Amino acid sequence: MSVPLSLNKYNKHIKSRIIHGALITSFAFSLIACGQKEQVKKSAPPAAVSVYQIKTEKVGNYREFVARTQAHQEAEIKARVEGELLLRHFNEGAFVNEGQALLEIDPAEYKAGLVQAQADLKSKQAGSEGAKRDLKRGKEVAEKGFISQSDLDKLTTNAAQTAASVKAAEAALEKAKLNLSYTKIVAPFSGQIGKVNYNVGNIIGPQSNALATLTAVDPIYVNFQVEEADYITYLQKNKNFKSAAEVPMDLALRLPNNSEYGQMGKLDFSDTKIDQGTGTVELRAVFANPEGIVLPGLFVTLIVESQNKKNMSLVPQAAVQENQQGKFVLVVSNDNKVITRHVKLGRRINAMWVVESGLKENERVIIEGLQKVKQGVEVNPIKKSVDAMTGVISTLNVK
Repeated sequence: MSVPLSLNKYNKHIKSRIIHGALITSFAFSLIACGQKEQVKKSAPPAAVSVYQIKTEKVGNYREFVARTQAHQEAEIKARVEGELLLRHFNEGAFVNEGQALLEIDPAEYKAGLVQAQADLKSKQAGSEGAKRDLKRGKEVAEKGFISQSDLDKLTTNAAQTAASVKAAEAALEKAKLNLSYTKIVAPFSGQIGKVNYNVGNIIGPQSNALATLTAVDPIYVNFQVEEADYITYLQKNKNFKSAAEVPMDLALRLPNNSEYGQMGKLDFSDTKIDQGTGTVELRAVFANPEGIVLPGLFVTLIVESQNKKNMSLVPQAAVQENQQGKFVLVVSNDNKVITRHVKLGRRINAMWVVESGLKENERVIIEGLQKVKQGVEVNPIKKSVDAMTGVISTLNVK
């Protein structure tokens, strides 16, 4: 007959079997949970991303220059006669037309001078007519020997002097008329007039400073400088043209607020010498400015592009990222896998970058959802369109 186990040993045996069973059950549940997680992970759909299909445009070689704008015409309005400033016929900063009255100087003194000049002319004319008659009679009697040759010479001299005095009086009359006309100051050309430096009631004259400045800004000039070496190379490449201004090129303007100006320009002038101090040559472009947006004195960016162009890929700015290796984009392959592609970018055209290498036409780049994906993962690409001017992304219209 076997010896029965003690109660303590029996309890320990039972407890050990319970713990062992609990561990097995827990391990089984863990395996089931991991399998479920793996199944959920495998069944998760690919991340949806917005993609842009690369397009090409004709783009030429280009350079950017820091430039400064200048008025097409500018004149300081000054007084040509002295007197009291009587009237002002314009508002400061307003647009005035050629020939429009701007200012008036008190004309009273010059009206009186005109009347005096007219009277003096009549007096001189009367004296000249009398001298002519005396000379005619003197010649008639001199033939008969009634006056000496000396007296005839005096009559001839007197007639010549009085005729000359008439000419002087006529000139004085013209001057008086001009002085009177100068009391009304008119616009020499159409443009905008600035601040007036003298108030009505001030005494002004030829020695006074400018009364105001008139500027014409349509068209507007844009002045810039080119280094002498670059300019010589440019002339050598275009030696069939008589001057740099005749070489065909596209000129665009970027304003200080970083917006693109809507008008295209043309090269208008190139200097005939190199500035010895700076080693540059002065060139000038001209742009239409019908709305007067481009003011004189602005610092602008002049974009010069050759008309000899080739097709280049354009990528939206939203697709471009940068790391230590440089700029890159995320490309979606034909099997919808993400590929990291480093690119070499050229000029920026509004919201797009010109791609010099790294991308081809019709390839798809991710523009939205960049933070959700990485190299090698599968994605669900949704085609979107990008406004080339503003960079706004919108749903692609599919007909």
